[in-house]
Amino acid sequence: MSRAGEERNRRLLRARDTMDRDYAKPLDVAALAGVAHVSPVHFIRTFRATFGETPHRYLQRRRVERAMFLLRSSDRTVTDICLEVGFTSLGTFSRTFRDIVGESPTAYRRRGPVADVPTCFAMAWMRPRG
Repeated sequence: MSRAGEERNRRLLRARDTMDRDYAKPLDVAALAGVAHVSPVHFIRTFRATFGETPHRYLQRRRVERAMFLLRSSDRTVTDICLEVGFTSLGTFSRTFRDIVGESPTAYRRRGPVADVPTCFAMAWMRPRG
């Protein structure tokens, strides 16, 4: 890979890291393009070519992933979770959640709490290597 290609990827990764870290904040393409030091149109095009989805869809997916965890690990309302993960509309959240997960947030929550990691796996990670 050329030096220019490596630098482009670094900038795109910086923008993607911003989305991963600040998913609950209002992020727009212009701000993310600024993080990557490119124009908004070029950012969308190169992000999609590099990561296989648009920046908007990536951000929505990150927000839904966080919401999935919160839905099954807390008793907070769907509306509270919707707002906490960065959506401003319950309708948009519900539609996006259904598109990505395949069921409504309420139906997903009905599956019950997230299963704990078995102790044997947790202990294996904590064992010193060497």
